[in-house]
Amino acid sequence: MKRLWLVVLCVVFVSVSNAQIYQFRGPNRDGKFPENNLLKEWPEGGPELLLEFEGIGEGYSSVVSNGKYIYASGKIGDMDHLTCIDFEGHKKWQVAYGRSWDQSYPNTRSTPTIEEDRIYIISGVGELVCLNAQTGDINWKINVDKDYQADWHDWGVAESPLIVHNKVICSPVGALTTFVAFDKMTGEEIWKTPGTDGQRSYVSPILSTFNGKEYILGASASDLFILDPQTGKILTSYKYFDSSVWEWQPKGMIWANSPIVKGNMIFLSIGYNYPAKMLKVNDEVTSIEEVYTNTLLDNHHHGLIELDGYLYGSYWISNGSGAWACLDWNTGQVMYDESWTSKGEMVYADGMQYVYEEKRGNVGLVKPDPSGFKVISSFQIKKGNGPHWSHPYLFDGKMFLRHGNVLMVYSLRNP
Repeated sequence: MKRLWLVVLCVVFVSVSNAQIYQFRGPNRDGKFPENNLLKEWPEGGPELLLEFEGIGEGYSSVVSNGKYIYASGKIGDMDHLTCIDFEGHKKWQVAYGRSWDQSYPNTRSTPTIEEDRIYIISGVGELVCLNAQTGDINWKINVDKDYQADWHDWGVAESPLIVHNKVICSPVGALTTFVAFDKMTGEEIWKTPGTDGQRSYVSPILSTFNGKEYILGASASDLFILDPQTGKILTSYKYFDSSVWEWQPKGMIWANSPIVKGNMIFLSIGYNYPAKMLKVNDEVTSIEEVYTNTLLDNHHHGLIELDGYLYGSYWISNGSGAWACLDWNTGQVMYDESWTSKGEMVYADGMQYVYEEKRGNVGLVKPDPSGFKVISSFQIKKGNGPHWSHPYLFDGKMFLRHGNVLMVYSLRNP
């Protein structure tokens, strides 16, 4: 009987540990979505529009779906709201979960993280909230940035919470701590790391694997950190901030991109003509060394895609302009450097790249090819307002986009 209970408990533990997570930039936060049987060319005018919904609030965060409902965060009044919408276009609920960032570039930035019947999200001033995905009821809430004395950069909080097994991780960087892990069911603190003299970045931490073991990669506005997810111990770090290059903000940089990882290599990029870096982690995960520097692919806050030994994405020319490039992952050699309207977001699924240009709202279907930026089809988003900064989300053969207060869902399969 004892052995039977042990087997049942093990099965339950494995089931809970392997629960699917719906989150910013896909299952692994690397911009790659495990979709298949998608169109390789769109009809004139773009793929079929399945749903359009106005009233999610203003924001730059991504729309996320678990297949049952669609979730979008946005600023309404002075509060961040989370809206739940069904696939018929009906609003199931809309809940204010925290105070919005209301200073320079206000509007919501944090994308919801969904696991089973729970949603985790951070408000613009650093309130970590767990909500019921069915009802919108708040399960628990912690004012993380206030309680842990986070030192904000110029634009508040843009992080999306990271779920690692029984923990939810966030990054209230400051003198008191750098990262904190909470019990995902109760909100109780599990561990916190020592503080740093840096500021909060806009980076969402990721979970990655080196030599078969999981590690958390996160950032302050100046440093990359690798942590043990069980204990919170910082195993090694890398100072990306160079005050001789970035003189105008002495405590750190405008850093929004999560690291891109392949094997034991890590690529960092922030835009603003700041040099991108390829790093290498040693086998013991106790040190990080620079492999090469690249001065072209300074991706702003739009995300990069590693694919088959090449790195793809847009780069910064100015705040209002940019172009597209591809590098050899191992050497940094530039494979192409091409213009297409402006810089923008990029994600990937089923052999194709999906790009969303930030200035005019052009959405492109691009064939990955290191020989050139090959746009197969495109259309333009004309609803909504503000810059097109929301990263596309792909799930169940659909593409979820938002522009300001408007949410749009497109079919990526044949009707």
